[in-house]
Amino acid sequence: MFRKPTILAASIMTIMAAPIAVAKMTAEEVARLGNDLSPIGAEIAGNADGSIPAWTGGITKPPANFKPGMHHPDPFADDKVLFTIDKNNLDKYKDNLSPGQIALFETYPDTFKMNVYPTRRSAAYPQFVYDATKKYASTAELIEGGNGIKNTAIGIPFPIPKNGLEAIWNHLLRYRGLSIARNGGQAMPTASGSYNIIGFDEKLLVKYSDPNATPEELQKSNVLFKFKQKVTEPARLAGTALLVHETMDQILTPRQAWTYNTGQRRVRRAPNVAYDAPGTASDSLRTTDDFDMFNGSPNRYNWTLKGKKEMYIPYNSYKLHSDSLKYDDILKAGHINPEHVRYEKHRVWVVEANLKEGTRHIYKKRVFFIDEDSWQIHVADLYDNRDQMYRVAMAHGINYYDVPTHWSTLDVYHDLNSRRYLAIGLDNEEEMYDFTQSFQDNEFTQSALRREGRR
Repeated sequence: MFRKPTILAASIMTIMAAPIAVAKMTAEEVARLGNDLSPIGAEIAGNADGSIPAWTGGITKPPANFKPGMHHPDPFADDKVLFTIDKNNLDKYKDNLSPGQIALFETYPDTFKMNVYPTRRSAAYPQFVYDATKKYASTAELIEGGNGIKNTAIGIPFPIPKNGLEAIWNHLLRYRGLSIARNGGQAMPTASGSYNIIGFDEKLLVKYSDPNATPEELQKSNVLFKFKQKVTEPARLAGTALLVHETMDQILTPRQAWTYNTGQRRVRRAPNVAYDAPGTASDSLRTTDDFDMFNGSPNRYNWTLKGKKEMYIPYNSYKLHSDSLKYDDILKAGHINPEHVRYEKHRVWVVEANLKEGTRHIYKKRVFFIDEDSWQIHVADLYDNRDQMYRVAMAHGINYYDVPTHWSTLDVYHDLNSRRYLAIGLDNEEEMYDFTQSFQDNEFTQSALRREGRR
Protein backbone atom coordinates (compact mmCIF):
# COMPACT_ATOMS: atom_id res chain seq x y z
CA MET A 1 0.00 0.00 0.00
CA PHE A 2 1.30 3.45 -0.90
CA ARG A 3 1.60 6.06 1.79
CA LYS A 4 0.77 9.43 0.32
CA PRO A 5 3.32 12.12 1.07
CA THR A 6 2.13 14.48 3.74
CA ILE A 7 3.70 17.88 3.79
CA LEU A 8 6.71 16.35 2.04
CA ALA A 9 4.95 16.56 -1.31
CA ALA A 10 1.77 18.18 -0.51
CA SER A 11 0.06 19.47 -3.55
CA ILE A 12 0.46 18.35 -7.10
CA MET A 13 0.63 14.58 -7.52
CA THR A 14 -0.01 14.15 -11.24
CA ILE A 15 1.95 15.32 -14.26
CA MET A 16 0.07 15.55 -17.54
CA ALA A 17 1.28 16.64 -20.94
CA ALA A 18 0.57 20.30 -20.23
CA PRO A 19 3.41 22.64 -19.18
CA ILE A 20 4.52 22.20 -15.60
CA ALA A 21 3.68 25.01 -13.23
CA VAL A 22 4.63 24.19 -9.66
CA ALA A 23 5.38 26.46 -6.73
CA LYS A 24 9.02 26.52 -5.71
CA MET A 25 10.05 25.43 -2.25
CA THR A 26 9.19 27.90 0.47
CA ALA A 27 11.60 29.16 3.10
CA GLU A 28 9.78 26.98 5.65
CA GLU A 29 10.30 23.88 3.50
CA VAL A 30 13.97 24.67 2.91
CA ALA A 31 14.44 25.06 6.67
CA ARG A 32 13.37 21.45 7.15
CA LEU A 33 16.51 20.20 5.35
CA GLY A 34 18.92 19.07 8.04
CA ASN A 35 16.21 19.18 10.71
CA ASP A 36 13.37 16.67 10.41
CA LEU A 37 14.51 15.89 6.86
CA SER A 38 17.99 14.86 5.78
CA PRO A 39 19.99 17.38 3.71
CA ILE A 40 18.55 15.83 0.53
CA GLY A 41 14.97 15.40 1.76
CA ALA A 42 14.68 11.95 3.36
CA GLU A 43 12.72 11.49 6.56
CA ILE A 44 15.36 11.36 9.29
CA ALA A 45 13.13 9.48 11.73
CA GLY A 46 12.76 5.72 11.62
CA ASN A 47 9.43 4.02 10.99
CA ALA A 48 6.78 3.11 13.53
CA ASP A 49 7.85 -0.46 14.28
CA GLY A 50 11.59 0.25 14.28
CA SER A 51 12.37 -1.95 11.28
CA ILE A 52 13.71 1.17 9.53
CA PRO A 53 16.05 3.07 11.87
CA ALA A 54 16.70 6.79 11.92
CA TRP A 55 19.20 8.21 9.42
CA THR A 56 22.29 9.38 11.31
CA GLY A 57 24.43 10.58 8.43
CA GLY A 58 25.34 7.37 6.66
CA ILE A 59 28.92 6.22 6.11
CA THR A 60 31.04 9.32 5.61
CA LYS A 61 34.54 7.85 5.67
CA PRO A 62 36.18 4.53 4.76
CA PRO A 63 36.72 1.85 7.40
CA ALA A 64 40.24 1.36 8.76
CA ASN A 65 40.92 -1.66 6.55
CA PHE A 66 40.12 0.17 3.29
CA LYS A 67 42.85 1.18 0.87
CA PRO A 68 42.24 3.07 -2.40
CA GLY A 69 41.77 0.69 -5.30
CA MET A 70 40.23 -2.06 -3.18
CA HIS A 71 36.84 -3.58 -3.72
CA HIS A 72 35.05 -2.05 -0.77
CA PRO A 73 35.15 -4.20 2.39
CA ASP A 74 31.71 -4.90 3.86
CA PRO A 75 31.15 -2.71 6.94
CA PHE A 76 28.19 -4.93 7.87
CA ALA A 77 29.82 -8.32 7.35
CA ASP A 78 28.72 -9.50 10.80
CA ASP A 79 25.01 -8.92 10.11
CA LYS A 80 22.89 -12.07 10.06
CA VAL A 81 19.90 -12.84 7.87
CA LEU A 82 16.71 -11.84 9.71
CA PHE A 83 14.46 -13.98 7.53
CA THR A 84 14.16 -15.29 3.98
CA ILE A 85 11.23 -14.61 1.64
CA ASP A 86 10.43 -17.49 -0.68
CA LYS A 87 7.41 -19.07 -2.36
CA ASN A 88 6.21 -20.55 0.93
CA ASN A 89 5.81 -17.27 2.83
CA LEU A 90 5.46 -14.79 -0.03
CA ASP A 91 1.92 -13.75 0.90
CA LYS A 92 3.14 -12.52 4.29
CA TYR A 93 5.47 -9.96 2.68
CA LYS A 94 3.62 -8.91 -0.49
CA ASP A 95 2.73 -5.48 0.88
CA ASN A 96 6.43 -4.64 1.01
CA LEU A 97 7.30 -5.86 -2.48
CA SER A 98 6.70 -4.45 -5.96
CA PRO A 99 4.46 -6.30 -8.44
CA GLY A 100 7.59 -7.00 -10.47
CA GLN A 101 9.39 -8.57 -7.53
CA ILE A 102 6.33 -10.74 -6.87
CA ALA A 103 6.43 -11.76 -10.54
CA LEU A 104 10.00 -12.99 -10.07
CA PHE A 105 8.86 -15.31 -7.27
CA GLU A 106 6.08 -16.58 -9.54
CA THR A 107 8.43 -17.05 -12.52
CA TYR A 108 11.15 -18.85 -10.55
CA PRO A 109 9.28 -20.38 -7.59
CA ASP A 110 11.90 -23.01 -6.81
CA THR A 111 15.03 -20.84 -6.97
CA PHE A 112 14.26 -17.16 -6.39
CA LYS A 113 14.34 -15.90 -2.82
CA MET A 114 15.25 -12.81 -0.79
CA ASN A 115 17.54 -12.89 2.22
CA VAL A 116 16.49 -9.91 4.34
CA TYR A 117 19.05 -8.26 6.63
CA PRO A 118 18.86 -5.45 9.21
CA THR A 119 18.28 -2.07 7.58
CA ARG A 120 21.39 0.11 7.48
CA ARG A 121 20.78 3.63 6.25
CA SER A 122 24.33 3.96 4.98
CA ALA A 123 23.78 6.44 2.11
CA ALA A 124 25.79 9.65 2.28
CA TYR A 125 27.04 12.42 0.01
CA PRO A 126 29.79 15.05 0.49
CA GLN A 127 28.96 18.16 2.48
CA PHE A 128 29.23 20.40 -0.60
CA VAL A 129 26.37 18.44 -2.18
CA TYR A 130 24.24 19.04 0.91
CA ASP A 131 25.15 22.72 0.94
CA ALA A 132 24.27 23.15 -2.74
CA THR A 133 20.99 21.29 -2.30
CA LYS A 134 19.90 23.78 0.35
CA LYS A 135 21.31 26.78 -1.54
CA TYR A 136 19.37 26.10 -4.73
CA ALA A 137 16.29 24.38 -3.27
CA SER A 138 14.18 27.52 -3.58
CA THR A 139 15.31 28.38 -7.13
CA ALA A 140 15.52 25.04 -8.97
CA GLU A 141 12.81 24.57 -11.57
CA LEU A 142 11.89 22.46 -14.55
CA ILE A 143 11.85 23.99 -18.00
CA GLU A 144 8.68 23.82 -20.08
CA GLY A 145 7.22 20.34 -20.08
CA GLY A 146 9.84 19.09 -17.64
CA ASN A 147 12.28 18.29 -20.44
CA GLY A 148 15.17 20.00 -18.73
CA ILE A 149 16.15 21.90 -15.62
CA LYS A 150 17.48 25.34 -14.68
CA ASN A 151 18.55 27.55 -11.78
CA THR A 152 20.33 24.76 -9.93
CA ALA A 153 23.72 23.04 -9.71
CA ILE A 154 25.60 20.30 -7.85
CA GLY A 155 22.91 19.17 -5.40
CA ILE A 156 19.58 17.36 -5.45
CA PRO A 157 17.34 19.87 -7.24
CA PHE A 158 14.00 18.98 -5.63
CA PRO A 159 14.56 17.55 -2.14
CA ILE A 160 10.83 17.91 -1.43
CA PRO A 161 9.39 16.83 -4.80
CA LYS A 162 5.94 18.08 -5.77
CA ASN A 163 5.47 15.74 -8.74
CA GLY A 164 6.86 12.74 -10.54
CA LEU A 165 9.06 14.70 -12.91
CA GLU A 166 10.84 16.42 -10.05
CA ALA A 167 11.46 13.05 -8.41
CA ILE A 168 12.90 11.50 -11.58
CA TRP A 169 15.18 14.49 -12.13
CA ASN A 170 16.50 13.92 -8.60
CA HIS A 171 17.54 10.44 -9.73
CA LEU A 172 19.07 11.76 -12.95
CA LEU A 173 21.13 14.38 -11.12
CA ARG A 174 22.07 12.50 -7.93
CA TYR A 175 25.73 12.75 -7.00
CA ARG A 176 27.98 9.94 -8.28
CA GLY A 177 31.31 11.69 -8.14
CA LEU A 178 32.84 14.11 -10.60
CA SER A 179 35.36 12.28 -12.78
CA ILE A 180 35.09 8.50 -12.79
CA ALA A 181 36.83 5.66 -14.64
CA ARG A 182 35.35 2.21 -14.41
CA ASN A 183 36.11 -1.17 -15.91
CA GLY A 184 33.64 -3.99 -15.90
CA GLY A 185 31.22 -5.80 -18.05
CA GLN A 186 27.87 -7.34 -18.63
CA ALA A 187 26.49 -10.79 -19.27
CA MET A 188 23.24 -12.15 -20.70
CA PRO A 189 22.95 -15.75 -19.49
CA THR A 190 20.84 -18.09 -21.59
CA ALA A 191 17.90 -19.94 -20.06
CA SER A 192 20.34 -22.75 -19.22
CA GLY A 193 22.79 -20.36 -17.51
CA SER A 194 25.63 -20.22 -20.05
CA TYR A 195 27.06 -16.76 -20.76
CA ASN A 196 29.80 -14.67 -22.31
CA ILE A 197 31.22 -11.48 -20.82
CA ILE A 198 31.03 -8.20 -22.73
CA GLY A 199 33.80 -5.99 -21.33
CA PHE A 200 33.63 -2.21 -21.08
CA ASP A 201 36.03 0.63 -20.34
CA GLU A 202 33.99 3.70 -19.34
CA LYS A 203 34.75 7.29 -18.45
CA LEU A 204 32.29 9.76 -16.94
CA LEU A 205 32.73 13.52 -16.42
CA VAL A 206 29.81 15.03 -14.49
CA LYS A 207 29.82 18.78 -15.14
CA TYR A 208 26.71 19.29 -13.02
CA SER A 209 28.46 17.90 -9.92
CA ASP A 210 31.58 20.07 -10.09
CA PRO A 211 31.86 21.79 -6.68
CA ASN A 212 32.49 25.06 -8.55
CA ALA A 213 29.57 24.71 -10.96
CA THR A 214 26.98 27.47 -11.09
CA PRO A 215 23.50 27.52 -12.64
CA GLU A 216 24.65 30.26 -15.02
CA GLU A 217 27.63 28.29 -16.29
CA LEU A 218 25.59 25.11 -16.71
CA GLN A 219 22.91 26.98 -18.63
CA LYS A 220 25.55 28.54 -20.89
CA SER A 221 27.33 25.25 -21.66
CA ASN A 222 24.08 23.25 -21.61
CA VAL A 223 25.96 20.08 -20.61
CA LEU A 224 25.12 17.95 -17.56
CA PHE A 225 27.67 15.20 -18.14
CA LYS A 226 29.89 13.56 -20.73
CA PHE A 227 30.18 9.79 -21.05
CA LYS A 228 32.52 7.63 -23.13
CA GLN A 229 32.35 3.85 -23.41
CA LYS A 230 34.60 1.39 -25.26
CA VAL A 231 33.97 -2.31 -25.68
CA THR A 232 37.08 -4.29 -24.67
CA GLU A 233 35.87 -7.87 -25.24
CA PRO A 234 35.03 -10.14 -27.02
CA ALA A 235 37.40 -9.63 -29.93
CA ARG A 236 34.61 -9.28 -32.51
CA LEU A 237 33.25 -6.21 -30.70
CA ALA A 238 36.44 -4.79 -29.19
CA GLY A 239 37.06 -1.15 -30.12
CA THR A 240 33.40 -0.26 -30.69
CA ALA A 241 32.91 3.00 -28.82
CA LEU A 242 30.17 5.42 -27.77
CA LEU A 243 30.26 9.09 -26.76
CA VAL A 244 27.33 10.93 -25.14
CA HIS A 245 26.90 14.58 -24.15
CA GLU A 246 23.79 14.91 -21.96
CA THR A 247 22.18 18.34 -22.00
CA MET A 248 20.58 20.42 -19.29
CA ASP A 249 17.94 21.97 -21.56
CA GLN A 250 16.86 19.15 -23.87
CA ILE A 251 14.45 21.37 -25.77
CA LEU A 252 17.25 23.74 -26.77
CA THR A 253 19.63 20.85 -27.59
CA PRO A 254 18.66 17.17 -27.34
CA ARG A 255 21.19 14.56 -26.25
CA GLN A 256 24.27 14.49 -28.49
CA ALA A 257 25.70 11.04 -29.25
CA TRP A 258 28.32 9.52 -31.54
CA THR A 259 29.54 5.98 -32.19
CA TYR A 260 32.79 4.58 -33.54
CA ASN A 261 32.55 1.43 -35.62
CA THR A 262 35.74 -0.62 -35.94
CA GLY A 263 34.73 -2.03 -39.32
CA GLN A 264 34.12 1.37 -40.89
CA ARG A 265 36.83 3.05 -38.80
CA ARG A 266 34.84 6.25 -38.57
CA VAL A 267 32.77 8.26 -36.10
CA ARG A 268 29.10 8.74 -36.86
CA ARG A 269 26.36 10.77 -35.21
CA ALA A 270 23.96 8.47 -33.37
CA PRO A 271 20.62 10.20 -32.76
CA ASN A 272 19.04 6.80 -32.06
CA VAL A 273 21.05 6.36 -28.82
CA ALA A 274 17.97 7.20 -26.78
CA TYR A 275 14.57 5.96 -25.63
CA ASP A 276 13.82 2.32 -26.55
CA ALA A 277 16.70 1.69 -28.94
CA PRO A 278 18.42 -1.53 -27.77
CA GLY A 279 21.27 -1.00 -25.31
CA THR A 280 24.87 -1.66 -26.37
CA ALA A 281 25.50 -5.37 -26.98
CA SER A 282 22.56 -6.21 -24.70
CA ASP A 283 20.91 -8.89 -26.83
CA SER A 284 17.86 -6.56 -26.76
CA LEU A 285 17.36 -7.28 -23.06
CA ARG A 286 17.31 -3.59 -22.16
CA THR A 287 16.54 -0.27 -23.82
CA THR A 288 18.94 2.65 -24.04
CA ASP A 289 16.94 4.56 -21.44
CA ASP A 290 17.04 1.54 -19.07
CA PHE A 291 20.74 2.21 -18.45
CA ASP A 292 21.30 3.38 -14.85
CA MET A 293 17.66 2.29 -14.28
CA PHE A 294 16.48 5.38 -16.19
CA ASN A 295 18.33 8.00 -18.17
CA GLY A 296 17.70 10.58 -20.85
CA SER A 297 14.72 12.70 -21.72
CA PRO A 298 11.47 12.03 -19.80
CA ASN A 299 9.34 13.64 -22.52
CA ARG A 300 7.56 10.51 -23.81
CA TYR A 301 5.77 9.86 -20.53
CA ASN A 302 3.30 11.45 -18.16
CA TRP A 303 4.77 11.22 -14.66
CA THR A 304 2.86 10.72 -11.42
CA LEU A 305 4.21 10.83 -7.88
CA LYS A 306 2.25 8.09 -6.12
CA GLY A 307 3.61 8.54 -2.61
CA LYS A 308 5.94 6.50 -0.43
CA LYS A 309 6.17 2.82 0.36
CA GLU A 310 8.18 0.69 2.78
CA MET A 311 9.80 -1.95 0.61
CA TYR A 312 12.43 -4.68 0.53
CA ILE A 313 15.08 -3.54 -1.91
CA PRO A 314 18.66 -4.65 -2.66
CA TYR A 315 20.92 -2.50 -0.47
CA ASN A 316 24.43 -2.52 1.01
CA SER A 317 25.33 -5.18 -1.55
CA TYR A 318 28.98 -5.44 -0.50
CA LYS A 319 28.90 -9.23 -0.61
CA LEU A 320 27.78 -9.15 -4.24
CA HIS A 321 30.45 -6.51 -4.90
CA SER A 322 33.32 -8.53 -3.41
CA ASP A 323 36.39 -9.53 -5.41
CA SER A 324 36.30 -12.85 -3.56
CA LEU A 325 33.49 -13.85 -5.92
CA LYS A 326 33.92 -15.00 -9.50
CA TYR A 327 31.35 -14.33 -12.18
CA ASP A 328 30.47 -18.01 -12.10
CA ASP A 329 29.47 -17.58 -8.45
CA ILE A 330 27.00 -14.85 -9.38
CA LEU A 331 25.55 -15.70 -12.79
CA LYS A 332 23.05 -18.55 -12.69
CA ALA A 333 20.12 -19.69 -14.82
CA GLY A 334 17.09 -17.42 -14.51
CA HIS A 335 18.57 -14.89 -12.06
CA ILE A 336 21.73 -14.08 -10.14
CA ASN A 337 22.64 -16.27 -7.18
CA PRO A 338 20.35 -15.14 -4.31
CA GLU A 339 22.84 -16.30 -1.68
CA HIS A 340 25.01 -13.29 -2.47
CA VAL A 341 22.21 -10.71 -2.47
CA ARG A 342 21.26 -8.57 0.52
CA TYR A 343 17.78 -7.04 0.85
CA GLU A 344 16.73 -4.45 3.43
CA LYS A 345 13.52 -2.58 4.19
CA HIS A 346 13.71 1.07 3.14
CA ARG A 347 11.28 3.88 2.36
CA VAL A 348 11.02 4.54 -1.35
CA TRP A 349 9.30 7.14 -3.46
CA VAL A 350 6.95 5.53 -5.99
CA VAL A 351 6.88 7.23 -9.40
CA GLU A 352 4.70 6.01 -12.26
CA ALA A 353 5.37 6.89 -15.90
CA ASN A 354 2.64 6.32 -18.50
CA LEU A 355 3.31 6.62 -22.20
CA LYS A 356 1.86 9.77 -23.72
CA GLU A 357 -0.76 9.46 -26.42
CA GLY A 358 0.84 9.77 -29.85
CA THR A 359 4.30 8.63 -28.74
CA ARG A 360 5.91 5.21 -28.93
CA HIS A 361 8.03 3.07 -26.65
CA ILE A 362 8.13 -0.67 -25.94
CA TYR A 363 7.21 0.14 -22.32
CA LYS A 364 3.67 1.44 -21.97
CA LYS A 365 4.10 1.95 -18.24
CA ARG A 366 7.09 2.12 -15.90
CA VAL A 367 6.97 2.25 -12.12
CA PHE A 368 10.13 3.35 -10.32
CA PHE A 369 10.90 2.77 -6.65
CA ILE A 370 13.43 5.42 -5.55
CA ASP A 371 15.42 5.23 -2.33
CA GLU A 372 14.63 8.28 -0.17
CA ASP A 373 18.17 8.43 1.24
CA SER A 374 19.99 8.67 -2.11
CA TRP A 375 17.48 9.20 -4.97
CA GLN A 376 18.85 6.03 -6.59
CA ILE A 377 16.18 4.00 -8.39
CA HIS A 378 16.49 0.56 -6.82
CA VAL A 379 13.59 -1.27 -8.50
CA ALA A 380 11.76 -0.66 -11.79
CA ASP A 381 8.63 -2.51 -12.95
CA LEU A 382 8.27 -2.31 -16.74
CA TYR A 383 5.00 -3.07 -18.56
CA ASP A 384 4.41 -3.86 -22.23
CA ASN A 385 1.70 -2.51 -24.52
CA ARG A 386 -0.71 -5.23 -23.33
CA ASP A 387 -0.38 -3.89 -19.79
CA GLN A 388 1.49 -7.06 -18.80
CA MET A 389 4.61 -7.13 -16.66
CA TYR A 390 7.43 -7.32 -19.19
CA ARG A 391 10.66 -6.69 -17.32
CA VAL A 392 11.82 -6.13 -13.75
CA ALA A 393 15.05 -4.27 -13.01
CA MET A 394 16.90 -4.08 -9.70
CA ALA A 395 19.94 -1.98 -8.77
CA HIS A 396 22.17 -3.48 -6.09
CA GLY A 397 23.62 -0.46 -4.32
CA ILE A 398 26.48 0.21 -1.94
CA ASN A 399 28.01 3.28 -0.32
CA TYR A 400 31.29 3.93 -2.13
CA TYR A 401 32.52 5.43 1.09
CA ASP A 402 35.78 6.76 -0.37
CA VAL A 403 33.71 9.38 -2.25
CA PRO A 404 31.14 9.06 -0.57
CA THR A 405 28.24 8.21 -2.84
CA HIS A 406 25.45 5.64 -2.92
CA TRP A 407 25.49 3.98 -6.36
CA SER A 408 24.76 0.54 -7.72
CA THR A 409 27.47 -2.09 -8.02
CA LEU A 410 25.31 -4.27 -10.30
CA ASP A 411 22.12 -3.60 -12.27
CA VAL A 412 20.05 -6.64 -13.26
CA TYR A 413 17.28 -6.52 -15.87
CA HIS A 414 14.94 -9.54 -15.87
CA ASP A 415 12.96 -10.29 -19.04
CA LEU A 416 9.99 -12.39 -17.91
CA ASN A 417 9.00 -13.48 -21.41
CA SER A 418 12.35 -14.96 -22.43
CA ARG A 419 13.23 -16.00 -18.86
CA ARG A 420 16.61 -14.36 -19.37
CA TYR A 421 18.35 -11.45 -17.70
CA LEU A 422 21.07 -8.91 -18.29
CA ALA A 423 23.59 -8.13 -15.53
CA ILE A 424 25.44 -4.82 -15.99
CA GLY A 425 28.36 -3.66 -13.87
CA LEU A 426 30.16 -6.94 -13.27
CA ASP A 427 33.46 -5.89 -11.74
CA ASN A 428 34.39 -8.65 -9.27
CA GLU A 429 37.25 -9.80 -11.50
CA GLU A 430 38.25 -6.26 -12.57
CA GLU A 431 40.00 -3.27 -11.05
CA MET A 432 37.78 -1.12 -8.86
CA TYR A 433 36.19 2.14 -10.04
CA ASP A 434 38.57 5.09 -9.84
CA PHE A 435 36.88 8.23 -8.54
CA THR A 436 40.16 10.21 -8.42
CA GLN A 437 40.52 10.93 -12.13
CA SER A 438 40.76 14.48 -13.48
CA PHE A 439 39.30 14.14 -16.94
CA GLN A 440 39.23 17.17 -19.22
CA ASP A 441 36.68 18.09 -21.87
CA ASN A 442 39.09 17.25 -24.70
CA GLU A 443 38.83 13.58 -23.69
CA PHE A 444 35.15 13.60 -24.66
CA THR A 445 35.34 14.78 -28.27
CA GLN A 446 34.76 12.98 -31.56
CA SER A 447 38.53 12.86 -32.12
CA ALA A 448 39.01 11.31 -28.69
CA LEU A 449 36.33 8.75 -29.51
CA ARG A 450 38.16 7.80 -32.69
CA ARG A 451 41.46 7.42 -30.82
CA GLU A 452 39.75 5.38 -28.08
CA GLY A 453 38.27 2.97 -30.59
CA ARG A 454 41.60 2.36 -32.34
CA ARG A 455 43.51 1.45 -29.17
